[in-house]
Amino acid sequence: MQEISPNIYIETGFGGVTLGVINLSHGLVLIDAPFLSDDIRFWRSSLSNLGGGIDRILINLDVQLDRVLGSRAMECAVVAHEDLARYYQSRSFALKAQVQETGAECELYNNLGSFRWAPPEITFSHEFLIHWDDAPLILEYCPGVENGSIWVRIPEERVLFLGDLVIHDQPPFLANADIPTWIATLQRLISSEFQNYIFIGGRTNLVRADQIRRQISFLENVREELDKLAQKQSTFHETEQLIPELLRRFDVPAARESLYRKRLRYGLQQYYLKHYFPEFLSESEET
Repeated sequence: MQEISPNIYIETGFGGVTLGVINLSHGLVLIDAPFLSDDIRFWRSSLSNLGGGIDRILINLDVQLDRVLGSRAMECAVVAHEDLARYYQSRSFALKAQVQETGAECELYNNLGSFRWAPPEITFSHEFLIHWDDAPLILEYCPGVENGSIWVRIPEERVLFLGDLVIHDQPPFLANADIPTWIATLQRLISSEFQNYIFIGGRTNLVRADQIRRQISFLENVREELDKLAQKQSTFHETEQLIPELLRRFDVPAARESLYRKRLRYGLQQYYLKHYFPEFLSESEET
């Protein structure tokens, strides 16, 4: 666990997403959860050593499987965007993680078994403040990235937890994105509004301004290439031809290449259908 500002910690040692914890006088505010049972036990033990107030609350930064599968096992109230609650309502109570093929980190593990969702007890639409100390934490809707995407801002310490808004060392998840909106949010991030902020990536450690600009460039490239395919009335299967060139933008370890190809394949196909040919979306789901 690394302290990146007074009473603000991150953990990057577990599979999946970067975890956060903010130690306030009223209790611990947790950001996302591990999905492996051993990691959950270790994380809960580590949290017990932090002291602080007795209460705990867990924030889910979006609906992505890597950050929500372990939420129930954290045994505390969950706060999330209202889209997260709608996401759970449209799905069965239990999930077999292995049947998913979205390119999520959890799909690398074969022994996860079944999970039960932890629907959020507290939801919001645009902004939510947590008053557990002298200054509030601000949870803000972060459109364009994923269903229910939010970020967590600690203004007093100038710290911002980004979730998957910026993933600079691996391909982002595109299936539920809105790329123009995503780009606009990223441009806000590098404006004077967030000057001198510490940015915490949802799957990495600290995020720099040049990495945010590279994320913008990547998304612009994806949009341009998909526009070209749409102009030619290409099928969603033909989006797969974009994958080799897109992967070359990242330093991909050999052990992760298959996962990242799957992530891009699923993401490009879903994005292409939803934004260019939504009438054919059911065909993709059956393929």
